[in-house]
Amino acid sequence: MPITYTNAKDKTYYLHQGTTKTGKPKDYFSTQPEGTWAEAIPEGFEIYENPNAQVFLRRIPPKIITDEERQVVEDGMRKYAEVQDYKIDVKGNAIVVYTADQDIETLADVFKDMYSGPSARTQLRTLLRQGIHYSPMLQFLLLQGAIDDWIDIGYGPLTTLVKRYVKHLGKESYFELF
Repeated sequence: MPITYTNAKDKTYYLHQGTTKTGKPKDYFSTQPEGTWAEAIPEGFEIYENPNAQVFLRRIPPKIITDEERQVVEDGMRKYAEVQDYKIDVKGNAIVVYTADQDIETLADVFKDMYSGPSARTQLRTLLRQGIHYSPMLQFLLLQGAIDDWIDIGYGPLTTLVKRYVKHLGKESYFELF
């Protein structure tokens, strides 16, 4: 039985086992079911899906950012940002906010005549989301040292920085921050 993972774009990945040029074992994900399947996820590794739905097997990174800190950014995006299509990723000591490069509503309007009716429009948005690409637009860095603090284009508590900056995502005012 293969180890599979279905990503956000509804594509299934299979965990394969192979060897490197030096003969060492190597596990990797592929969308192709053919090949030698791995029997288990190696100890100390995890399945990771990046904001653009690429799937990898990676070493479990040390947890620097807490779940509560990530949730502060998630809650702030829902409360203060007008951007609807975004992804949040944690990389080391950074919480990164990715926004969609394309506007789903604008794309949906282009195809509205081909997809009439509420269920067809929902289906269209689902199809469009599968092709959306996300780019990193804002990051919050945790500086570690004598005092834990957040920095990006300002210093202060994470909740303050989130409130101050996420509201600019997707707007012209974003470019005036720098």
